[in-house]
Amino acid sequence: MPGRRGLARTLLAATAALAAVGCAGVEFPRVAQAHRFPESWPYPTAVNALGAETGMVVTTDALASAVGRDVLAGGANAVDAAVATAFALAVVNPEAGNLGGGGFMVIRLPDGEMAALDFREQAPRDATRDMFLGGVGELTDRSVVGHLAVGVPGTVMGLWEAHQRYGTLPWADLVAPAVDLADGFVVGERLAASLADAAPELARFGGSAATFLPGGRPPAEGDVFSQPDLRATLERIQSGGPDGFYAGETAALIVEEMARGGGIVGSASLRAYRAVWQDPIEATYRGYTLYSMPPSSSGGVTLAEIVHMLDRYDLAALGWHTPASIHLMVEVWRRAFADRNTYLGDSAFVAMPLDRLLSLEYALARLADVRLDVATPSTRVGPGLGPVREGTETTHVSIVDSEGGAVALTTTINSWYGSKVTVTGAGFLLNNEMDDFAARPGTPNQFGLVQGEANAVAPGKRMLSAMTPTIVLDPEGRLALVLGSPGGPTIITTVFQVLSNVIDYGMPLGAAVNAPRVHHQHLPDEIVFEYGGLDSSTVAALEARGHRMAERTPGLPDAYLSGGLSGDVQAIRVLPDGTLRGYSDPRRGGVAAGF
Repeated sequence: MPGRRGLARTLLAATAALAAVGCAGVEFPRVAQAHRFPESWPYPTAVNALGAETGMVVTTDALASAVGRDVLAGGANAVDAAVATAFALAVVNPEAGNLGGGGFMVIRLPDGEMAALDFREQAPRDATRDMFLGGVGELTDRSVVGHLAVGVPGTVMGLWEAHQRYGTLPWADLVAPAVDLADGFVVGERLAASLADAAPELARFGGSAATFLPGGRPPAEGDVFSQPDLRATLERIQSGGPDGFYAGETAALIVEEMARGGGIVGSASLRAYRAVWQDPIEATYRGYTLYSMPPSSSGGVTLAEIVHMLDRYDLAALGWHTPASIHLMVEVWRRAFADRNTYLGDSAFVAMPLDRLLSLEYALARLADVRLDVATPSTRVGPGLGPVREGTETTHVSIVDSEGGAVALTTTINSWYGSKVTVTGAGFLLNNEMDDFAARPGTPNQFGLVQGEANAVAPGKRMLSAMTPTIVLDPEGRLALVLGSPGGPTIITTVFQVLSNVIDYGMPLGAAVNAPRVHHQHLPDEIVFEYGGLDSSTVAALEARGHRMAERTPGLPDAYLSGGLSGDVQAIRVLPDGTLRGYSDPRRGGVAAGF
C-alpha cells in the first residue's frame, strides 16, 4: 500500500472527472449501468415531478402545501410561505409539525444573499449533565418519553425571527390559515395511520388523550378533526407573536404541564429563549455550491465533509448502487460521522475545529486509509483530528418563490409525536429533544448514535441535530435544488444520495427521490438498507468486502412509524430555463403544490 505522502500526491493530481485511482492504489472499474431499481423495490424510476412556472411548495401534507402555495400566489415571498406552511403543519401533521419543538432554516434571497437560522430547542436552566442516569449510572428512558425529555421549544421564536427579518405580509395573516385548520379538517390516510399507531403511548398522558383520542379513539380517515385548544394557542400567537407563546397564558399552561409530570421547563427558560442567525455552511461538489446548516446542526458540516471527500472520485463511472459505489460512500460516511459524533455541538459551549473539518486538505487526509477492496472496521476509524481535549420526529418544507428566493426548512419534535406529552389546555405536543444530547457520552441514543462530551447535557445548551436543510446552486450560480428530509442521522446520508442521484447520475427529480437508499453512521458498524432496496448479489458482494448488512423492516405505513424506512424527502429542482419541478417522497405520500 502506498504511504500517506505518496497517496496525497496521487490524489492531488486527480481531478473530479477521474475514474479514478482508489485510496489503496486500486483502480476503479468503469461500470456502464442504467438506473434500474431492484425488482423488489416498490417505487418507480419513471415518475413525473410537478411542473410550475412561478412558485412551488413541497411538504409532507397536501393541506400544508396548499397553504404555502396560496400564500405565494397572493404575492408573498418564500419566507412568508415558510411561516404560514410551518404553522399549518403544526395543525395537520402533529407527529412532526409543531409549536413545541424547533428547527433550522436556510434562506436564499433573490439577490443571492444567504442566511441560516437556528431555532433548535435548548436544555432548560435546571438541566444537569447526569439527569437521565439511574441510581447506578445506567441510562433510563426519561430522555425519550415524558416530561423530563422536553427541551425549551424554539419553533415559534424561529418563525417570528424569520418573518421579522425577511417577511413581507402581516404576521397575523400568515398564522390565519393554521387557525382555520384547527377549527377542523378532514383526516387523511397518513395521519389516521400514524395516530392509530401512536395511540397507546399518547393515551398515557391526559393532555394527549384529550387532544388526539377524542371519545377514546384516534380520528379515522375521513373524520373531521377539530383542535379547539390548539386554535386558542394559535390565536394568542397570531395576536402576540412570541409573547403569545413564551409568556402569558400559553407559557403558564406549559409550566403547569411541566409541574404535572416532573418536567423542568420553567418560565425563566421560556422567557430566555432566542433564535440565532448564522452563516450557512458552504461546500462544493462537482462545481455545484451547497449551502446547509452549521452547528447546532451537524448536517452541514457532515455533508460538507462527505462531498469534499467524494468529489475526488467519479461515482458515475462506478455505476449507481453497485457494490463499488456503495462501498466507497460507506467508507466516507463512517469517517465523517466519526468526526461528527466527536467534535460537533453547540458553538456557544464547544470550541469546534470547523476550519479544519471543512478544508479540502482535511478531506484528502481522511481518505488516506480508505481501501476499495475491504471495509475498514469502525473500531479502527476514529475522529480524524485525534481525541478531544476535555475543557428523529421531523418534517421538511422546500419553497421557491416567483423572484427566485428559496427556503429549506426542517422542523422537529424528535421522535414520532415527541415526548408524547401534550400541553393540557393548549393542544400541542412537546418535543423529546433532550435525547439528542449524549445523555451518557459513549452510549447510543435512540437513533444508535454514539456521541461524545461535546454533546453532553448542560443548562441552556442546544442539543446536536442531524437536520440538513440544503440549498444548491449550479456551476453558473443559479438556484438548482432545494431539499431536506426527516429521519434522524439518516437525514445526512439521504440528502447526499438525492444530490448524488441528480448530479452524478443525471436522474430526474422524481427518480432521484424514489431511489432506494443505504445508510452508515460509524456506529453501529453496519450498512442499513431499505427493504427490497438491494438485490442479493449486491448484498453478497458488500459482505465479501467485510460489511455487515442490515435490511430494514418491510411494510407501509407501520415500518415508517417504527423507523423502518428512510425519511421523506421534499425537494424542488429549478431547471436552467427557470421552470420548477417539485416532488414529495412517496415514502409518506406528501404533496408538491405550484403555480
